[in-house]
Amino acid sequence: MTNEKDSEQQGQMVTRAFSVTERETGKEIILRPNSSRTVQSIALMRLGLFVPSPKSVGRQSREYKTVGFDATKELQTLSLMESEGFTNISIVGQRLDMSVDFKTWMGIIRTLANHPIDNDKISLKFTEFLKLCNPENYRSSTASRKRIDASLRRLASVMLSFTSTHSSKVYTTHLVQSALLDPDSDQVELQIDPKIFELYQYDHKVLMQLKAIKELAKKESAQALYTFIESLPPNPIPISLTRLKNRLNLKTRANSQNATVRKALEELASIGYLQYTEVKKDGKVYFQIHKRDPDLNLNNIQPPPDGDGERDADEENNGTSGKNNGEPLEGELCPPDEPIDGDETLTIHDLTAEELHYIRSLRSQKKNNPAS
Repeated sequence: MTNEKDSEQQGQMVTRAFSVTERETGKEIILRPNSSRTVQSIALMRLGLFVPSPKSVGRQSREYKTVGFDATKELQTLSLMESEGFTNISIVGQRLDMSVDFKTWMGIIRTLANHPIDNDKISLKFTEFLKLCNPENYRSSTASRKRIDASLRRLASVMLSFTSTHSSKVYTTHLVQSALLDPDSDQVELQIDPKIFELYQYDHKVLMQLKAIKELAKKESAQALYTFIESLPPNPIPISLTRLKNRLNLKTRANSQNATVRKALEELASIGYLQYTEVKKDGKVYFQIHKRDPDLNLNNIQPPPDGDGERDADEENNGTSGKNNGEPLEGELCPPDEPIDGDETLTIHDLTAEELHYIRSLRSQKKNNPAS
């Protein structure tokens, strides 16, 4: 009886993780990940977690194989922080790439949304899991098993540590608590810490269309920036070049980082997703986002720049990614100094009738209260 009750509670937790509440009616709407869209935590999309692979940026050094950063501001709304008195969250683990690991993570999200949980575990056929990870190429083979196995190992290595400045108490969990891949039975078993579902609490999630991800195959920097930009609220304030370098978690020379960011933005514009302007103020480079279209229907014509838009040869090259020696503009989007904006960050495309009604009401509210 206890196991049944636990499974029911876990099922309710998953339902809440994929639901939003319409303001006007109070009606709960379930967001459904599928082969053309995924539901993702806004915090994870803004953090430098899923990033370009070392090969894609020509780096094979040891430091490029790991990540580690403070995620306190992005994850400060987790109830675990308040209930247990934690004040800091850090994330450490192997570097996760866009080409394999992000697809595996999307497969895990689809698995959670569509399969029952029993004692924090989900079991399904490997071939089915592979299809959830990569709908376009899901043929089971030795190579695909090795690829998924390695990816699950990397995801399981990512550790979230909760600590407090007021006590020695520590809580540690993983993005994936454990993963079992059994070739003999053709089964995959995943164990997820229920507290991870809090990353999706309330409206701190984005229903993200995958058309751009597919269009940008093998262009991992552009893919990573797509997940970041698509998780931003309507009418976002200008984004600094430094912030975008942080998101990609690059460790190359500063000039190379600048070029990588610009190329990625140009690729997003070339597929019809993005219209933006590069501007410069007080010696710093910013990008103003004008339009985003996950259906990729923009005409790719960049609007005229506001200001001189000139690039100095030594711009932002006095430090590597993650360093900012000057003062940011007021309101600069540069986490961890920028908190999550709650339900204003929800972006939804390719919708059911209920979801369409919800997002139209949300956009109507935005029009009545435009960003300054």
